[in-house]
Amino acid sequence: MSLTRRITAADLYARRWQLLALTSVGAFMAPLDGAIVSVALKSIGSDLDLSFSASMWVQAVYLLVMAVLLIPLGRLADHYGRVRFYLLGVVVFTVGSLASALSMNGAWLIGSRAVQGVGGALLAATAAAIVTAVFPAEERGRALGINVAAVYVGLSIGPPLGGFLVDTLGWRWIFLVNLPIGVVVLLLGWLLLPRDERDDERVQQPDVAGAALLGLFLVCLLVPLTFAGQWGWSAARTIVPLAVAALGLAAFVAVEGRTRDPLVDLALLVRNRLFAAANLAALLNYMALAAIGVLTAVYLQVVQHRSPALTGWVMLGQPLMQAVLSPLSGRLSDRIGSRALTTGGMGVIAAGMVVLASAPHTAGLERIVVGLVVAGVGLAAFSAPNASAIMGSVTRDRLGLASSFLALMRVTGQALSLGVLGGIAASQLGRLGGRLIFTRGAGAAAGVLPAGVVSDFAHGYQLAMLTGAGLAVVGALVSLTRGPRAPDDTMASQA
Repeated sequence: MSLTRRITAADLYARRWQLLALTSVGAFMAPLDGAIVSVALKSIGSDLDLSFSASMWVQAVYLLVMAVLLIPLGRLADHYGRVRFYLLGVVVFTVGSLASALSMNGAWLIGSRAVQGVGGALLAATAAAIVTAVFPAEERGRALGINVAAVYVGLSIGPPLGGFLVDTLGWRWIFLVNLPIGVVVLLLGWLLLPRDERDDERVQQPDVAGAALLGLFLVCLLVPLTFAGQWGWSAARTIVPLAVAALGLAAFVAVEGRTRDPLVDLALLVRNRLFAAANLAALLNYMALAAIGVLTAVYLQVVQHRSPALTGWVMLGQPLMQAVLSPLSGRLSDRIGSRALTTGGMGVIAAGMVVLASAPHTAGLERIVVGLVVAGVGLAAFSAPNASAIMGSVTRDRLGLASSFLALMRVTGQALSLGVLGGIAASQLGRLGGRLIFTRGAGAAAGVLPAGVVSDFAHGYQLAMLTGAGLAVVGALVSLTRGPRAPDDTMASQA
């Protein structure tokens, strides 16, 4: 088949499993990197002389850049071609990985992670849209479940691989491992995926004002929330950006209501109850759960003196459950809908976080593993059904917007989780204690850290897990308010 001619709906339907495979491999890359980084943060901080808060930025800047760019890129992909944007994302993410591996200081690494965030935004804004476009409604949950499972396979492999690489070759290899994956995905995608694809021939007027105001809102919201634990909630550098965020959001809503081609059709949030409730539940889900990986990895190494390699294997429990069970929950949602699965899943997540919060400081690894496994089961029950509900609630020409909006809820929730739960975990440390955790190097894990610092972080970790459990309970209540399954018109449309 020529890749230069118009690809028909029948062509895409016939190639839907190849498309799913390629987007799933791409979906594997970003979470693999994130999971590896969480295990390596302590080694990176020691080598590059980063404080606890600066080390959190290694994760947070990636999520912040993704949050700002997701919706603008999703809207552009709807018109100019989701596949070409997807392939561009593979290139940018791979380049950012190489730059991260070559980092000589903290600023370089954080900047390189920002480049990875651009690539991650391109991938996240298009992957679910491509899958939804080519699968009929009766297969959508199963297909998205497989796509979600690829994410969790990356999360599953990441911790043990990260621990092995850090212990044997050094932390730079956690980024270099992305290079061969990126090259293979790009080559196969270039040969397989259709590239001549647009939803319509109408010239879209870029909503520059809307994109700028949305970016202003997200930056001014996420940055102070990330650092409020160190700056203080009453400090001017916390309050002023939050006030600007509120003004930016109000201006964004006003501008979008008058724009001919708005960045976000606000009617989706006002009139589509399923879309609105499912996205809010996703935000709360990731706010509750995203910081588990980073904070538990630090907890195991600092409080329980575990090695990076052993920490990686312990962290495997949560994503392994998600990888195994997500296709099953997605297929089940094709039959019974999303409400019961997502609501129950959020309740199970809360239970897993309570197990982690209630574990004594000297608890054996089995207690930590149980908590992670329970949380993983809950997230598996939630993710694929929730994604299928969101993607099935919009028309074909809005698939990129829906995919990017869901991804925005995910990365914003992750950033807020790192900021809020990470801030709670560090709240007992003070500035000196937070710096000692990451700058004492391997000796800290062997007991060089003062006992008070270790105890303070353990207490902060428990408070963070309890807060996450509360957020999960609120998310379960939100899931109950979602409307019935919406009519679907996305079957076999263009990718």
